[in-house]
Amino acid sequence: MTATLTTALDAVSAVKEGDTVLVGGFGMAGMPVELMDALIEYGAGDLTIVSNNAGNGDTGLAALLAAGRVRKVVCSFPRQADSWVFDGLYRAGKIELEVVPQGNLAERMRAAGAGIGAFFSPTGVGTPLAEGKESRVIDGREYLLEYPIRGDVALIRAHIADSMGNLVYRKTARNFGPVMATAAALTIAQVSKVVEVGAIDPEVVVTPAIYVDRLVEVAR
Repeated sequence: MTATLTTALDAVSAVKEGDTVLVGGFGMAGMPVELMDALIEYGAGDLTIVSNNAGNGDTGLAALLAAGRVRKVVCSFPRQADSWVFDGLYRAGKIELEVVPQGNLAERMRAAGAGIGAFFSPTGVGTPLAEGKESRVIDGREYLLEYPIRGDVALIRAHIADSMGNLVYRKTARNFGPVMATAAALTIAQVSKVVEVGAIDPEVVVTPAIYVDRLVEVAR
């Protein structure tokens, strides 16, 4: 059963030192900012963060980085105009980086959720990202072997949940949330509203409750 927690701090209390944490969001769209703030307050560190990018400005994921809680970032876009927190930490040698092309990032998490042991992808062939990876020629085209990305915890943001934990997202804020929810041992979702079971049309549920362990309602 999905547990509905009163505060974001209670919701993130399961995150442990050294965990791999999947963080939803495409930039700030879908970023679980309140869960990030709670994680800073909670204090778990030495984290590996898997996200689309490495933080924006000084809030959300960037604030977690600035607090010194992150050992490594796995992402597609580590540098944007407002990624000064990550940029400074990386140049100073205070944080590790693994760059994963965006399609591979999503597919590696989807593979984890689907129980797929590995898959071949043409993305990255002939680039430094191919170094050390097994390759295979299939129908005359070279592919690289990619392995699933699994999280100890996923922190995602949805729009509405019912009390069972079924999730509906708001437009582009959906982004990585659904695949991250399937790829983590524990999924924590912040939502704008929790409604009674039956109030959400089953046809519009994106993430079924079976993938959601903890909910916290955050008015935005």
